Amino acid sequence: MRLALNEEWAVGARIGGGGFGAVFEAENPAGEKAAVKLVPKTPGTEREMLFTDLDGVRNVVPVIDSGEHEDQWVLVMPRAEKSLRDHLQEHGQLPLNEAVAVLSDVAEALADLKDREVVHRDLKPENVLLLGGHWCLADFGIARYAEATTAQHTYKGAGSLPYMAPEVWKYQRATGATDIYALGVLAYELLEGARPFTGPAEHDYQEQHLHGTPPPLTTAPPLLAALITECLFRAPQGRPAAGNVLARLGQIPAAPLSGGLAALAQANQGAVARQAEADRRASAHATEADRRKTLAEAATTSFSLIADASLTALTAAAPSAEVRKGNQGGWAVRINDAQLTLSGPRETAPEVWRTTSTPAPFDVIASAILSLKVPANYHGYEGRSHSLWYADAQTEDQYQWFETAFMDTRCAPPREPWSPSRSTLTTNHAPPSARG
Repeated sequence: MRLALNEEWAVGARIGGGGFGAVFEAENPAGEKAAVKLVPKTPGTEREMLFTDLDGVRNVVPVIDSGEHEDQWVLVMPRAEKSLRDHLQEHGQLPLNEAVAVLSDVAEALADLKDREVVHRDLKPENVLLLGGHWCLADFGIARYAEATTAQHTYKGAGSLPYMAPEVWKYQRATGATDIYALGVLAYELLEGARPFTGPAEHDYQEQHLHGTPPPLTTAPPLLAALITECLFRAPQGRPAAGNVLARLGQIPAAPLSGGLAALAQANQGAVARQAEADRRASAHATEADRRKTLAEAATTSFSLIADASLTALTAAAPSAEVRKGNQGGWAVRINDAQLTLSGPRETAPEVWRTTSTPAPFDVIASAILSLKVPANYHGYEGRSHSLWYADAQTEDQYQWFETAFMDTRCAPPREPWSPSRSTLTTNHAPPSARG
């Protein structure tokens, strides 16, 4: 078969494909090798669903020619060396350094796609191709096109069952966090040689993704295991952003941690795993209360990582300091007359962060207090106190811990003997006027 598009292509043997398109090898008159995907035209779909502007996005397979042939849309792409699925079938589970390299390539693509507000929706090893020495994402738009051809309340076309995020099973809108969940499944598969959920039937996958707990990772170092577990959080807002995933992958040590750092990383992994188990026991039906509870659990896990790492650094720098552990991961460190205290996190009720006249600029899920107490000076100040808020303060629906403090003016009597001071998040406190 020959296709006359912007160029002419001689189409050869079939080399792949699934329910929404077959892939064939192809060659143009200049001898350039390519892969041609033929996608059937179906009612309710449009050509534009298959095409996304990906100029400047790293690690994606570009469409180098396109058009139509009889009752099919035609996409022409560079011929990749192989798919990640082929690679896994050849080699099985991957060594750590290779798995991190694959995940970093994919995370780079997802980070660039987030800036374009593009969601892949069907991230899986079959759609990750080795091209030009990098693992690249392919088949953009296919999941969206396939979904448009199916009935409203079916999962066919919404993605691939083993990689589908909980929100997809609940017919909620796919976002960049949906791709992060699939990346978590992919990462698990690369390192363990098996997926976290094995079905096999559709209803089995639905139950497992909504309520199941993946078996513990046995081959990943604690820092990577914690990252993968966070990617698999049930609440989309609790999953790390693609840029955060990419940065943390770059911090995975080539050599195992040792000593106190290894113990700390192992403890963190356990905390994240416990959070994930609690996360998946939540109701499959999302309500505002369920959403806040799930995010509060993510806040507690994230706080534990910060609190443990901070305490390790402090005690390493001052081994003679007196340390007292508090509730919910809090602690106090005392040296002579100075004491640094970190309270445990507390959930924040929605009404605490609202006033009758000012809409809340962002959503605060939990709060904690970091305070330094020293002997009082002649003004009566005894140190400083900062607020820690788990909130979407910078980007809507993207939650993390933020540190902030508030200053009293010299024209008003101090409210408390701290400067700067934390906010107690009472109903009398008006929030700042803008996100960020």
